Amino acid sequence: MATTPKTTLVVGQLIEVEIEKVAHGGHFIARHEGCVIFVRHAIPGEKCQIEITSVGSSFNRADVVNVLTPSPDRVSTPCEFAHRSGCGGCDFQHIAPERQLKLKAEVITEQFARIAKINVEVEVEDVAPHLGWRTRINASTDRNGKLGFIGSRSHKVIPISNCLVAAPEVQFQELAAKNWKGDMRVEVSASSTGERSISLAPTRGDERARLSEGPAVLHEETLSTVLEVSNDSFWQGHKKAPELLSVVVQEFAKVEIGDHVLDLYGGVGLFAAALIISVGETGKIELIEGSKSATGDAVRNFKNYPQVNVITGDVAKHLPRISSADIVVLDPPRDGAGKIVVNEIARLKARRVVYVACDPAALARDTGYFSNVGYSLVNLRAFDLFPMTHHIECVALFEPTEVS
Repeated sequence: MATTPKTTLVVGQLIEVEIEKVAHGGHFIARHEGCVIFVRHAIPGEKCQIEITSVGSSFNRADVVNVLTPSPDRVSTPCEFAHRSGCGGCDFQHIAPERQLKLKAEVITEQFARIAKINVEVEVEDVAPHLGWRTRINASTDRNGKLGFIGSRSHKVIPISNCLVAAPEVQFQELAAKNWKGDMRVEVSASSTGERSISLAPTRGDERARLSEGPAVLHEETLSTVLEVSNDSFWQGHKKAPELLSVVVQEFAKVEIGDHVLDLYGGVGLFAAALIISVGETGKIELIEGSKSATGDAVRNFKNYPQVNVITGDVAKHLPRISSADIVVLDPPRDGAGKIVVNEIARLKARRVVYVACDPAALARDTGYFSNVGYSLVNLRAFDLFPMTHHIECVALFEPTEVS
């Protein structure tokens, strides 16, 4: 059977296309004379004029330059810097919030069907506010000392006067009005208890950011517990995420008195704190985390709880030293846990595994690994903890597969 030869696209070329569907990573798929194109700032169903921004052997990239037939879900972006030449952060601001949720659900379904080979239907749950939610900001200054963010697929800093997704406590407008040293990373953290810290580092190289203003250790309150979080330690970015995710982990884990719980990639102890009362004095929580800053915080956070053991090191290397567990909770980085860790978790024969994931593709891949070692996905919830962007947070529950 003859195949239609692909046309040759060139950077800067303008063409008209129909937008087909959303793709993982915040792009939208279009086709032109046999070529697959990943398009920014589109919506499925639209007819758009696009400009080719890069070409490749398997796919091409493009930006929308003119919307010829707009979707009813297209809205005016609340931020003046959310456009093809602007800030690279909020890639979904042009889409009505309700449609954003549906598109993210479609991405989850597609990733699980393609990677895990299972059918998953999930509703992405709205988490307001859609603006003013982000408590951790990593900005940069240009060579002239103007504060902003890196543009999409570039190294150029786009100066901005305000970030609408930044929490009011970050005080971004005040920061943007200051005169900064050029070519610097500016890391800003605002805590739920009203503290704010700013750390600086050169944009070039891997130099650790140094505290410039505010406390070195912030205090975050969640579920009536106050946790210490150093500037170098990870903490959830959405102001509602810590409590929301803690409640879901509690519900999925169903921890009982006396249980042995593993908190993998446990950070400063967000989920350990949510489960500590449930295990009781006869239970045990082992928190494993690679960041020395985070485990230092965790040691202080659980100094009055002898049933919590904090371990600094690689999860994959420490799991073989553990013989069994009743409950496993894991919150790995964006690239997921991976096959080695999944196999080690299965060896422990836990009755429940609760997996917190910020990338549906990595979660789908690891779901396949769990299936291969006797654990089935029995529940999945998804949350819009990154409004106005393509990112999604999921919590999955795995249990041993029933054998008939």
